[in-house]
Amino acid sequence: MSPAEQRWRRFTPRLFECLAQYSRRNFFADLIAGITVGLVALPLAMAFGIASGVTPQAGIYTAIVGGFFVSLLGGSRIQIGGPTGAFVVIVAGIIMRHGLSGLLMVTMMAGLILIFLGLTGLGNAVKFIPRPIVIGFTNGIALLIALTQVKDFFGLAARDVPSEFFQRVRVLVQYLPTLDAATVTLGLLSLAVILLVPRWLPRVPGSIAALLAGTAAVFALHLPVATIGSAFGGIPAGLPHFAVPQFRPDLILPLLPSALTVAILAAVESLLSAVVADSMLGDRHNSNAELVAQGVANLFTPLVGGIPVTGAIARTATNFRSGARSPVSGIVHAFTLLMILLVFAPLAKFVPLATLAAVLFVVAYNMGEWREIGGILRLDVTDIAVWLVTFALTVMADLTVAVEVGMSLAALLYIYRVSQTTTVATVTSEYIAQGRPHILQDKDVPPYVTILRIHGPFLFGVSDKLADETADLSRFAPIVILRLRNMTAIDATGLHALKVLHDRLKKSGRTLLLCGARRQPAAFLAHGDFVAHVGADRIFPHVEAALRRAAEIRAEKNAEPSPAAQPAHR
Repeated sequence: MSPAEQRWRRFTPRLFECLAQYSRRNFFADLIAGITVGLVALPLAMAFGIASGVTPQAGIYTAIVGGFFVSLLGGSRIQIGGPTGAFVVIVAGIIMRHGLSGLLMVTMMAGLILIFLGLTGLGNAVKFIPRPIVIGFTNGIALLIALTQVKDFFGLAARDVPSEFFQRVRVLVQYLPTLDAATVTLGLLSLAVILLVPRWLPRVPGSIAALLAGTAAVFALHLPVATIGSAFGGIPAGLPHFAVPQFRPDLILPLLPSALTVAILAAVESLLSAVVADSMLGDRHNSNAELVAQGVANLFTPLVGGIPVTGAIARTATNFRSGARSPVSGIVHAFTLLMILLVFAPLAKFVPLATLAAVLFVVAYNMGEWREIGGILRLDVTDIAVWLVTFALTVMADLTVAVEVGMSLAALLYIYRVSQTTTVATVTSEYIAQGRPHILQDKDVPPYVTILRIHGPFLFGVSDKLADETADLSRFAPIVILRLRNMTAIDATGLHALKVLHDRLKKSGRTLLLCGARRQPAAFLAHGDFVAHVGADRIFPHVEAALRRAAEIRAEKNAEPSPAAQPAHR
């Protein structure tokens, strides 16, 4: 392959590769999956549009145009693009400060930044965002999304709710006595439908069931609740109106920080979603092509009045569960939404805002990664501080400020941890004796064992090297020993990478043993949640002990009777 062909391959959309071996069976699987995820995306798109401070149709237009380009040009087989909760807070803030024209400029500027990141390969820089920061602003965004829906869920009489956190809370508490019984009842019933229907009917998305039931109730019973019709005048039928946004050169510099934040969030969420899709498919996405596709999508959605686009993890997972085989399902998802817009738009005026608020409550809970907080709080005080500052600034200040301050703290933390890896000590006879169980040169490594090693600091920004080295697990023996003798430092991102490796090996029928961790890494590995996740009997002081345990595991498995040898029970 020539250098020019290699460069082109870096940006080749996965759709082209999939169509080379496409079949009728694949098409029908993609057709069903695309229709299913299109129906799931409908209430989410409207809800994200309303929560962002734009119209519900703007959310639908974003899902149609953005979803189409992400699937057409993207680097993942089943990635679904569209509006997501990550942008709700920042989009609402941009509109409040600079109006809709400012938002459209920010979205297009973010699109250009994403294309630049993809074409230059700089998109890999998003891996330098440590996990406490990701968890911090995810927690903050989820809380703010839920807070924006309180008014519609309870039917409060407040007209203008401030965007600032404490003022918003004060106004909501002040107007709490004005809650509307019919609205609260409809909201609670919608919430129950969203949560319970998937348990009874696993193939039926709860959000769609709630949307249909809530809309039918408003239409048939003439419920006196706020709807899309009463708040926005309904959704216009027909194709969206194309218009080039007004370009104001004087706003480029003021809007640049917001554009960078949107681009970073889009890159992080889309690549994270692509990684999740890879884990479900056993595939490997093309990061450069994915970022270019996200950039193109964000360039085109403002032409129809849309909001920022990124990869949507929940819709991508729904796409996989529905049997998607290729990016064709994402294109079908976009056309499904377009057909709904063209045919059923007049009925949208009956959609109750309380039902859409219930949908976003569930989205906020699912995206919040609340279970991760316990693990963060068990880390050292520096990681906790990075998480807490990012979370607090996201909620009480601004997402752009939160990312900037969080990254600055993370950089200082990185420098501190690297400085801690340097040691100066005299070599003594005790030191030599303590090192003997760790060396490999005199050890007999049996064929049923593969030894991996990590050399140097295993911090955010380098943890993906472990995923790269273990991409093909078929190369590994049944027992994998991860030797940490030369790993000088680890952080929350590295610890999460070890958990992911353990889960992947376990899923493939292999066993992970860890050994030889030094002082700082050993303290991290000793955290209760990591020990509970991996198992205390899988962590050893040196490779000699790990090899002994590997021999015991091998003997135990050989001693287990095969299913054919077990007596039949009558």
